[in-house]
Amino acid sequence: MERHQVAVYVAAVAAGVLCGSAVPSVGPGLSWAVTPVLGALLYVTFLQVPVADLVRSLRAGRFLAAVLVVNFVVVPLVVAAAFPFFPADRALRLGMLLVLLAPCVDYVIVFSRLAGGSADRLLAATPLLLVAQMALLPLLLWAFLGPGLAEVVEAGPFVEAFVTLIAVPLVLAWATQAWARRRPVGRRVADGAGAVMVPLMAATLFVVTASQVPILEGRLGEVAGALPFFVGFLVVMVFAGRLVARFFRLGAAEGRAVVFTGATRNGLVLLPLALALPGEHAAVAPVVMVSQTLVEVVGMVVCVRLVPRLVPSR
Repeated sequence: MERHQVAVYVAAVAAGVLCGSAVPSVGPGLSWAVTPVLGALLYVTFLQVPVADLVRSLRAGRFLAAVLVVNFVVVPLVVAAAFPFFPADRALRLGMLLVLLAPCVDYVIVFSRLAGGSADRLLAATPLLLVAQMALLPLLLWAFLGPGLAEVVEAGPFVEAFVTLIAVPLVLAWATQAWARRRPVGRRVADGAGAVMVPLMAATLFVVTASQVPILEGRLGEVAGALPFFVGFLVVMVFAGRLVARFFRLGAAEGRAVVFTGATRNGLVLLPLALALPGEHAAVAPVVMVSQTLVEVVGMVVCVRLVPRLVPSR
């Protein structure tokens, strides 16, 4: 599964689409599983980041600076340039902003590794990326949508998502690491959890896709206007990430990781926030975010081949 994980992920998405289309009634039943599956996925992700490595990663100044610049300076500027041309529907715009402004923290590591990127450093930077996006996302949304944002987005779901999807998995992962250092059974548990990364990622993609496709099919016309922006964003950010990596004089492995972190978005982790939105926003925004994920998975398969050519080893 490690060797063929891209095929596994594409198959999981395809199975989710088929399941959601053939049996639309599964959608509501699977929606409740989105948050637990994401929490488990992030727990396993964090489990691969030893505390000592996390501390050392904070000393990788140029790499961290490049990651932060590409995600929280370049990405908002790219979105700002495209924002006047977004579809006029407010719920659609909110969904597009939610998914485009937050960097990915899960399968970006997998695709970066497949392309020869520095997945370990990117993995160690994951907690910092999560905390930064949770702190900056409300400010960025307010900057784009103005004071009326308070009528739609409440602080409660953001806090809940931070606790359930970030704080709890991170603390559990570090507790498991401490247990593994002291007890052989703890080491076996940690090793076993790491071994389920690929099937857990596949299960996440399947659950998210199958739960949202029944809604997507009824609103395909509404979200169609967002799809060209998702494709365009991916293309632009691949080359923008390459420029940022060159500006910071990063090596090939770190440069490829910067390209992937700038191009991939956090639609899966932020999906519970979209589902908690009130009224029409809860019906449209999640569908937009799942559409972006479907576009992105296909784009990542291409990027695994393309990025090593754009950022070659010296």
